[in-house]
Amino acid sequence: MGTASTDTHKPVGLCTLPTCAKVDGALILENLEHTASDSGACSPPPSEVPSSSAPESEAPGSAAPRSLAGAGWRLTGILKTVRPHQWVKNVFVLAPVVFAKEIFEPSLLKRAAGAFFVFCLLSGAVYTINDLADIKADRQHPLKRHRPIASGRVPRRVAQILAAVLLVVALSGAASGSRPFFIAACSYFVLNLAYSLKLKHIAYVDVGCIATFFVLRVLAGGFAAYISVSYYLLACTALLALFLGFGKRRHELTTSMGRGRRQRLALEGYSKRGLDVGLAVTASTTLLIYVAYTLDAHTREMFDNDWLWLSSVFVAAGILRFFHIVRHRPNAESPTQEMLSDGPFIATVLGWVGLVMWVVYKLSPG
Repeated sequence: MGTASTDTHKPVGLCTLPTCAKVDGALILENLEHTASDSGACSPPPSEVPSSSAPESEAPGSAAPRSLAGAGWRLTGILKTVRPHQWVKNVFVLAPVVFAKEIFEPSLLKRAAGAFFVFCLLSGAVYTINDLADIKADRQHPLKRHRPIASGRVPRRVAQILAAVLLVVALSGAASGSRPFFIAACSYFVLNLAYSLKLKHIAYVDVGCIATFFVLRVLAGGFAAYISVSYYLLACTALLALFLGFGKRRHELTTSMGRGRRQRLALEGYSKRGLDVGLAVTASTTLLIYVAYTLDAHTREMFDNDWLWLSSVFVAAGILRFFHIVRHRPNAESPTQEMLSDGPFIATVLGWVGLVMWVVYKLSPG
């Protein structure tokens, strides 16, 4: 889920700028650590001024401190590039095992955990490739310009090697599983590659791709554990992903302030009204299908419990909270990222998980 041209000349990330200060009549050099909030308090040397015309292999502000601290700075930049906080999306890989009442079966849980790990590596590779493809656009964004690759904290060549290593390890792991799982993992990567290079620039197709990514995660989890995936689960996953995708685009359109094309080409094809309709339709349809699933005779028979419908309250609360984040968090980089640190949203998710585990597995304290 841009700024004026002068904004691209602010120092980004961690950079050391020489400035002069008088002490007892003598001039000394002191190191100042700058962040984006410095608002250009001192001017960087010309060699470190970000410029959209600078070669991508020599990102602006990429001069790293030549010390162990500089190496750590690079390493933390690499870690941020693969977005481990976003790997929570890969819990959808575990969904088939959870709703098949097999989460405590060691062999199935082991296979599902392996699938989760493979998709985390694939996600890291995909995020890196996406940032490589978006270098110029990210430098026009008020927040994304601070991403490690866009700011030069992670050099372009290092990012390319990182993506290749993650991809090789991930696909090697996928190949050790079932053939359908390997095909699902490869499909996930290939579609992500097409998304990064072309499809994300097409309005509504981009959000459709995001929904497909989530569906592939669920299918892959089923293939890895040899579990048949419910049509209800696939439908709810696709609709929820569309809802989150529309919310992300709605937030981007609101915060772009007329610079939508420079930040994301697909925004030119969206309108606030169209996205509001998309959000309303997908939110209501997701909730209706989820309620239908909880009341389905087969579901109630399988779980031997008639109370799963109560979890719909948490689903509705989560949807409403996401609406709130989209509308009232304009300074967030992404609403889908913001919700992962939003207290009420996290509490809602935990409430849903607790109730589902109680209904499905008849768990109780002690």
